[in-house]
Amino acid sequence: MGMRALLGLLLAAAMTLAAGAAHAHPHVWITATSELLYAADGSITGVRHAWTFDDMFSTYAVQGLESKTKGVYTRDELTPLAQTNVESLKEYAYFTFARADGKKERFQEPVDYFLDYKDTVLTLHFTLPLKNPVKPKQLVLEVFDRSFFIDFQMAKDNPVKLVGAPAGCQMKLERPNDGTASAQKLNEQTFLSGENSNFGMMFANKITVDCP
Repeated sequence: MGMRALLGLLLAAAMTLAAGAAHAHPHVWITATSELLYAADGSITGVRHAWTFDDMFSTYAVQGLESKTKGVYTRDELTPLAQTNVESLKEYAYFTFARADGKKERFQEPVDYFLDYKDTVLTLHFTLPLKNPVKPKQLVLEVFDRSFFIDFQMAKDNPVKLVGAPAGCQMKLERPNDGTASAQKLNEQTFLSGENSNFGMMFANKITVDCP
């Protein structure tokens, strides 16, 4: 595997480092939008994410990638990197956790994934199909990184869309309070003791959809 391909594993390597690093602050920042996908019968079939990486990560990830035009990367040229990205996310359950009426739901491997590069930042698009489509009264979807190595922020505009949802479904988004202050207060010892292995939950973005 050449240096180019290794860059795609950056996320995975970074996460492994984070696990042992005992630093309760993010190193990668992602601005996210999520679409909840519904079938004609009103059941939820999956989630479509678009995750825009910060400038620094984006610059690092495309370093050395072959492209016809300097500084411009087509979707095709980014395909190998997109594939490596989604493969390395698998271990972290794609940072996406769903409960239907309180019951944990599982996702299949991502489909329709691709990267685009615009205004010097990379955006990873992918769809996570639910293993079993569900029709709950309440769906709770959380997006976060347990180790808080990656800081997920839902986009300011149109962060969540319901696509094809039945009439009367109500969606609310709870964003984490900007937790960086409390992250600083936690000393490394607390973090090492293991009590904070789920530290990132404090910074979860929580989407709740209630349907009649």
